[in-house]
Amino acid sequence: MGEPRRPDRVAESIREQVATFLAEGAKDPRIRGFVTVTAVEMTRDLRHANVFVSVMGDEAAIKATFEGLGSVASHLRSMLGKTLRLRNAPEIHFKADESIAHASRIEQLLAQIRTDRDAVATEAVEVEAEEAEGNADSAASDDTRPPDSLQANQ
Repeated sequence: MGEPRRPDRVAESIREQVATFLAEGAKDPRIRGFVTVTAVEMTRDLRHANVFVSVMGDEAAIKATFEGLGSVASHLRSMLGKTLRLRNAPEIHFKADESIAHASRIEQLLAQIRTDRDAVATEAVEVEAEEAEGNADSAASDDTRPPDSLQANQ
């Protein structure tokens, strides 16, 4: 296969430009917190770009950040058209990237499974120890009786 499709190349360029803009040039006070551009998906005709961002913070900060991103989208569109020399600058649509939250949830569930597994293993070891102790006690009580062969001789 040859070089990547043009929409993929344009998407990568847009991702870099948007990340730089958000890090250096975003003046909207609603864009606060730690905003990371994780991916950009382009339509085949290069008319629309879905920009996936991850925002760290509480719900209010995330909501305010997306409102701010929505308001700078038109400015960002014109800047991208000039910078990337595109005939038609794509419409920018900001979307929440939930992959980090999903990964965190998966890590949480795996940790819980490990904890539960360790608790079950510890409980099994304790039960085995109690059974072994019980078997040792019954063997010790059996030792006080004379063996069957001695009882038969008496």
